[in-house]
Amino acid sequence: MQKQIVLLADNIRSSHNVGSLFRTAECLGVKAFYLCGYTPHPRKKNDDRLPHVALKNHNQIIKTSLGSEKSLKWKYYKNLTDAINKFKSQGYRIVALEQASNSIKLNEYLPRNKTVLIIGNEPKGVSATTLDLCDDIIEIPMHGQKESLNVVQAAAIALYGLQEA
Repeated sequence: MQKQIVLLADNIRSSHNVGSLFRTAECLGVKAFYLCGYTPHPRKKNDDRLPHVALKNHNQIIKTSLGSEKSLKWKYYKNLTDAINKFKSQGYRIVALEQASNSIKLNEYLPRNKTVLIIGNEPKGVSATTLDLCDDIIEIPMHGQKESLNVVQAAAIALYGLQEA
């Protein structure tokens, strides 16, 4: 049985990363992609952004998403807490991808069938406030000298690990 995994991106800065996240999520069977905070998102009906901003973000996203924004369910939430509470009320396990003292290594984590994976801002990661709202924190073990990956690479590894566990 395929798991119900939702990807939730909080305060991602790069439209190109967002487009790549759309494509990655769609390829890995993610149920839905939620974009929160100042994360750029494709144009939507009744878009409240300035038209030139919405168009610029949309064009940058579709350059790397290659149409996956049309086949993957997505929604924008200004407030991350509202999105988290929605999924908690639906029985989802809320999991952050972050390096923390209490994180569980991805290869040791046993996900539930209904999981929300939160990924955070490129240089800062998932905020401490958001981590407090999560049920679990997972991390990708690093074996080199660098301690982090690009947000898209990290999301791809984590989504694959959650889907295949």
